[in-house]
Amino acid sequence: MPLKKIITYNLNGIRAALSKGLIDWIKVASPDILCVQETKAQPDQIPSLEFEMAGYKTYWFSAQKKGYSSVGIITKEEPDHVEYGMGIEKYDYEGRFIRADYGDLSVISVYHPNGTSGDERQAFKMQWLDDFLNYVNELKKTRPNLIISGDYNICHTKIDIHDPVRNAKNSGFLPEEREWVTKFIGNGFVDSYRSLNPDKLNEYTWWSYRSGARAKNLGWRIDYNMVSQAYAEHMYSSSIHMDVLHSDHCPAELVIEV
Repeated sequence: MPLKKIITYNLNGIRAALSKGLIDWIKVASPDILCVQETKAQPDQIPSLEFEMAGYKTYWFSAQKKGYSSVGIITKEEPDHVEYGMGIEKYDYEGRFIRADYGDLSVISVYHPNGTSGDERQAFKMQWLDDFLNYVNELKKTRPNLIISGDYNICHTKIDIHDPVRNAKNSGFLPEEREWVTKFIGNGFVDSYRSLNPDKLNEYTWWSYRSGARAKNLGWRIDYNMVSQAYAEHMYSSSIHMDVLHSDHCPAELVIEV
């Protein structure tokens, strides 16, 4: 049975990542679908021709505010359909969601809000989480085979973060956020990495730029390839590439059987 590689990667600025050799890495890693977040760019600021020359088609959904948020899907195979945004203005304004359909499979690149800047954004994040779950549950009725890849900005369990005790009151590891991930999974989704690597420790997808956190591996696993239960039997392998250095995040990979 043929395999397809899907990678999610928060680039923390696609132009900066390109200057650090992103295209060369893509050529070597050769993902079939690369879901990117936080491109921080408008489509006309991205050299799509460079991706085309590497064998990829590109689809971007950017925030209205320049240099902010924004997501994309970089893909070898042309999708049957691309959905830009969720149709919810306050979220689409921030460029957080894009979906590509391939036959009966849909792949989503999503960038969940970060709540670290204060109470107002944390409240926005919690509202987004509720609305996102409702949106996805509705989407599943017509597109049951979903892979939702992206930066969720939440560590789910204690083994997903380097210091669960001292981070217990920090956005990204708050009890209510972790409960939401449990609820999300309970609504028919599988955390592909943890499902396929139940006991693997000390593998993270994001590190603070402070205090040499990456060199010390003081990380958080906040980037996921979530797979709808209806499609979970297609999961083949899942891995994290902590040695890839274009961003303060690293790529998280899912290989599926198609």
